[in-house]
Amino acid sequence: MDTVYPFILPKGYLATDGAVHREGSLRLATAGDEVFVLGDPRVKVNRAYAVILLLSRVIVRLGDLGDEAVTPDVIEELFSVDLAYLQTHYRQLNGDALVPETCPHCGREISRDR
Repeated sequence: MDTVYPFILPKGYLATDGAVHREGSLRLATAGDEVFVLGDPRVKVNRAYAVILLLSRVIVRLGDLGDEAVTPDVIEELFSVDLAYLQTHYRQLNGDALVPETCPHCGREISRDR
C-alpha cells in the first residue's frame, strides 16, 4: 500500500536563502497525528491552526529542505494558494479529517455543503 504521495506546489516555498521549493511529498496521516494536533494549545485557541500543525507532521519532503525542516514555521510562510493546494491534496488522500478549508485570500474558514 502506498502511504507517501508526491505534490508540486503552485508557487512554492520561498526559503530565506531565496531558493524556491515546489516539489515535495506527504504521507497519509495517522490517528496519532490527529490526536497530537488536537492536544496542542495553539489549536485550542485557534482551531484553524490545526492545518498548520497537521501539514507540518505529514509533509515528509519539501524541495531540498532536510527531512526535519518542514516545521509549523515553514507551513506558516507558504503562500495562501500553496496552503489551499495542500489542504485539498490532504483531503483527497485522507478524507476531511481535521483540515478545514480556508479562503486563500483572507484565511477565514469556509463551510461548504457536500
